Amino acid sequence: MKKAAYIGCLTLIGIISTEFGVISILPQISEYYGVSIDKAGSLLSIFSITIAVTGSVITLLTSGFNRKKIMLVAMVLFLLSDILSIMAPPFGVLLVVRMLPAFLQPTCIAAAIYAAVALGDEKYKNELIGIVISGIAVASVVTVPLSGYVSGVFQQWQAAYVLQAIISLLTIVIIYKMLPSVPAPKETISLKKQLVILKDPVFLLSMAFNLFLITAWFCTYSYIAEYLQKSLAMDEKTTSYMIFLFGVMGVASNWVARKMLNKRMMPAVVLFSLGTIVLPFLLNFNTNPVLTISIISIWGFWYGPCVMIAVVYMVSNAPSYALEFANSLQNSTGNLGVALGTSIGGWIIVSKGISVTPWIGAAFGIVSLLILIINSYLKKNREQNCQNKIQESELLTE
Repeated sequence: MKKAAYIGCLTLIGIISTEFGVISILPQISEYYGVSIDKAGSLLSIFSITIAVTGSVITLLTSGFNRKKIMLVAMVLFLLSDILSIMAPPFGVLLVVRMLPAFLQPTCIAAAIYAAVALGDEKYKNELIGIVISGIAVASVVTVPLSGYVSGVFQQWQAAYVLQAIISLLTIVIIYKMLPSVPAPKETISLKKQLVILKDPVFLLSMAFNLFLITAWFCTYSYIAEYLQKSLAMDEKTTSYMIFLFGVMGVASNWVARKMLNKRMMPAVVLFSLGTIVLPFLLNFNTNPVLTISIISIWGFWYGPCVMIAVVYMVSNAPSYALEFANSLQNSTGNLGVALGTSIGGWIIVSKGISVTPWIGAAFGIVSLLILIINSYLKKNREQNCQNKIQESELLTE
């Protein structure tokens, strides 16, 4: 049953509409409030920091609640945040409003993934998770570019939040009408048992890989509108078209990555991680419009599945009894990466210039690949040791 997975995908579209929709209107917000671009970027980083700090704890505290109810309550908070943002409150209040739905965001994503897996076929688990997470790429093509486009058409950045509010409301209606009730597991795993995964070096390294991969991408992606306008000299209309193209390629690559993950996970993880290192070299070849369009297309294709790659890799290294806790940790770690990438990117823009940010991202990309290599070695050794113990046990019984 894939219906729950597609509803989960829609839920993530609603969530990402509010979280990342601000990316394409950061220049307008910066101008409206008279703040620097890095301070405007704090609207994204404050959201992510809230998730990173509170996400896993709240997910554990809500582990006994019906997953459908969790998703509904979370989406109501996102809708409320969108409505309050439309009112254009003072910048400090807007920051607080942005924090409001962040408290339940990881719980909602964990609930959506749990619902998809619980109501689906176990043998398609990775694909079902991929369908849910692909909502991030769909949001990239639907809401991030449209947010910039509608704000440009109406000459008001608040118009972007009107769009996001409509998407949040639609998501609430569909969850309420179409998603079956998804009760919590009858046997709730104790907190102590779930926390054991934090002692596993393979799982801890998968968290580190997640952190540095997301940081690498968001050093530049958080300021993609600013990058296209300042570094590539595009106007607002062209920028919205290019972000739309970026998102379309992200959706296409999500489909490719989802199929690869279900068959050969590690090649997919390596392939889509390499983009962070190749990107700054590609951007140096921006010499004519055709090359620019091609480079942005490749950028979108490589970036699109980055969250899905991080989720599947990290969850694959977690035991089944701690799946939701692992998902919440992934969400917290990933959002810490968003906050770190956004903060570092903003600082680099102010101190060195926006053209430097892709190279900083490449440095974090190299770190993530080194972690991946080390973790693969540890995992292989652990599997070999387990196999040796099994063989020794068989010999003793004989």
